[in-house]
Amino acid sequence: MDLQLKDKVIIVTGGAKGIGEGIVTVLAKEEAIPVIVGRDYKDNLKVVDAIEAAGGKAFQVVAELSKPEECEKAVAAVVHKYNRIEGLVNNAGVNDGVGLENGSYEGFISSLHKNVVHYFLMAHYALPHLIKSKGAIVNITSKTAETGQGNTSAYAAANGARNALTREWAVELLKYSIRVNAVAVAESWTPQYQTWIQTLPNPEQKLKEITSKIPLENRMTTPEEIANMVAFLLSSKSSHTTGQIIHVDGGYVHLDRALANA
Repeated sequence: MDLQLKDKVIIVTGGAKGIGEGIVTVLAKEEAIPVIVGRDYKDNLKVVDAIEAAGGKAFQVVAELSKPEECEKAVAAVVHKYNRIEGLVNNAGVNDGVGLENGSYEGFISSLHKNVVHYFLMAHYALPHLIKSKGAIVNITSKTAETGQGNTSAYAAANGARNALTREWAVELLKYSIRVNAVAVAESWTPQYQTWIQTLPNPEQKLKEITSKIPLENRMTTPEEIANMVAFLLSSKSSHTTGQIIHVDGGYVHLDRALANA
């Protein structure tokens, strides 16, 4: 299917690793121009170089998105380069373990800046350009907003806010024909996930336990599978889809866990 994304300028925050890298790679294969916005120049450039070596197009902007002023600068840099923005994928974030019992006010607020404040700011600053292009927004969100996880109050709250903002923006931006959707992730193998699971007792055993509870094929969702849905939601092929929170998770959140071992 031709998603008609050729030469569309699409910002992907946190696009240098994990799910973000998967999204950038798929968009480049669809002949879009993904723009990685991330904090590490070397990481950003590594992905850009790989895409260009494969014959695609990409760009990168260095920004620490937990700093509000850098969100504005990042969008300005993209507009300076291309004079347009056709899509925004809010993806950057970290499950940083700020819990209720052992957390703090400072840690909670800091986590919100890492995980949801920049979703608002990137959309806010990109909006005038998305209005011109009748572009689309896709927010990456997490099952923690619906299922909880334990010891991650701030991250769960941020993802609840991501879900709510998806629906709120879909309503507010109807008048501009800007579509806003979210892709909810459950268990996907990324460098961040690998780091997290190594903090647990018996990580290999825990990993087997987790994957055994994923109904479809008892395996984790790949970043590419998430990226394919993101690309579809950014494209005109999903032209009447807005305000949706789509779970790309092998049935992890909504199907009976008993099915996983059937």
